[in-house]
Amino acid sequence: MTTAAPRVTVTYCTQCNWLLRAGWMAQELLNTFGTDLGEVALIPGTGGVFRIAVGDDLLWDRKRDSGFPDIVTLKQRVRDVVAPERDLGHADRGRGD
Repeated sequence: MTTAAPRVTVTYCTQCNWLLRAGWMAQELLNTFGTDLGEVALIPGTGGVFRIAVGDDLLWDRKRDSGFPDIVTLKQRVRDVVAPERDLGHADRGRGD
């Protein structure tokens, strides 16, 4: 039995014109994680929403986390859920971790 690769969702506010930001983050995740992800879905929303989740795990919420994630932080949070053993190279070095 094979386990389905994780689904990442990026819910973004259409009223705030955050599609480009959401699309760029999705592209970065697909580029970094490739086939470790089953899907990266862009979900339009309203009311200033910007949330990123892997399955049921909410990794980032603009209101809860005060703004938008930098791409290194986002990749680290996705990695911690999807492939904890994965080394992100330069993203894991020199950040005081």
